[in-house]
Amino acid sequence: MSQSPLAIPFRKRLDAFAHELSGVEQGNVEALHRMRVTSRRLRELLPLLEMDPDTGQNLNRRLRRVTRQLGIVRELDVLMLLIEELQRRNRYPPVALKNLSASVGDARDTARERLTARLPLAKLKRLVDRLDRAARLLERQDAAVRRSRAAGPTRAWLWALETRLARRAECVRSAIAAAGSLYAPERLHEVRIALKKLRYAAELATEVGRQRMTTALPALKKAQGLLGRIHDLEVLVAFGRGVQASLSPPDLIVWKALGSLVHAVEGDCRQLHAQYMRDRTTLIVIADRTAASTPRAAAVGRRAAG
Repeated sequence: MSQSPLAIPFRKRLDAFAHELSGVEQGNVEALHRMRVTSRRLRELLPLLEMDPDTGQNLNRRLRRVTRQLGIVRELDVLMLLIEELQRRNRYPPVALKNLSASVGDARDTARERLTARLPLAKLKRLVDRLDRAARLLERQDAAVRRSRAAGPTRAWLWALETRLARRAECVRSAIAAAGSLYAPERLHEVRIALKKLRYAAELATEVGRQRMTTALPALKKAQGLLGRIHDLEVLVAFGRGVQASLSPPDLIVWKALGSLVHAVEGDCRQLHAQYMRDRTTLIVIADRTAASTPRAAAVGRRAAG
């Protein structure tokens, strides 16, 4: 048994997850978003905890399903908010945005009904209970170690965390290289996912005392937000093309308006991509520095074993 500070951030994330239950049940947009983010943060932490492997895998699998189900609704929520934003700007065809809003609204209503059926409150509460039992076990283990004079703390948890950080950084570096310099939405989305995972790992590292990650977090958050914006706009483009293709009866005015909207939003995406290209060097430096940090705890562990 080893002492680690990971039980504290685990409890913090679990409490944040449980806090959003009632808001999600009531259809609160921000509560759903916060629960989804917290589910990802829990998934980043779970593999580092000293628990039974089967239990950890089961909890991670359940959380992944929650993330996925919430994500379907969240994407449509974001689309509605984006359409409302574009409507206020007065530089996009109003008739196109009106048609998109109606289509996205219908899709969101259907998605929310499906979410309620597949992820009812009772199911979420059972997951919270399982996570709570795991958290209590970890807290008891940590308390037992602190009471025991014979058992000294080990650094296995730090080794695992730093190894994870290095792996996340390598993924960022690989994703940026694969995306290249040309505008490729799918590859940029992979960069965004890699940055998100590195950010969550970096947040955890900072939380448990690795303060050198503090300066990297704002840059990671900014880049994630920028690429997230591109992704949201690309989803809007795809939705607009779908609505354009399914117009029934055909309406030339609406069809042309949707085409103009798609063209304008694609232009916005390319402007944002140019900004990403300017920031890319900073991201590579962060990834290089993090990946080059060989887990110090590995050397500690080898010396302790010897």
